[in-house]
Amino acid sequence: MNQPAPQLAAPTHTFTQLLSSTRHCAQLARLLAVTQLRSWGAGQDLTERAETVVAELSANAVLHGRSPGRSFRLTLVLDPSGGRLRVEVTDARGDLLPHITPTDTDTLHTGGRGLPFVAALADHWDCVPYPPSGKTVRAVLSTP
Repeated sequence: MNQPAPQLAAPTHTFTQLLSSTRHCAQLARLLAVTQLRSWGAGQDLTERAETVVAELSANAVLHGRSPGRSFRLTLVLDPSGGRLRVEVTDARGDLLPHITPTDTDTLHTGGRGLPFVAALADHWDCVPYPPSGKTVRAVLSTP
């Protein structure tokens, strides 16, 4: 009796890059993420949302998580069969944890808007310790 061959799940893709804690490298992280997601065949909606999430988390790592002589790390994990992308940004400052501040009514205030964007674009986000002294901010995005 012939049976159909079992369908194999699409493999999980992983990308990791260590980057200097500079504004230029925060921008580079965004460009690397977009390039990598396109090479994996990720959809445009997921790629655009991930671009914003990577930009915000990388900028936060450079502005708030910077420690002299230490880099930050970008990790992307795409699970096509599960329809999920996990974005992780690890920095050296585990003592400074991210949090969303209440909306500021000062329209000229330019800071503090990144994490609300991440929260709006991701299914969920969190922060976990990265021993010995760092932290990893993670965001999970689902494909539409």
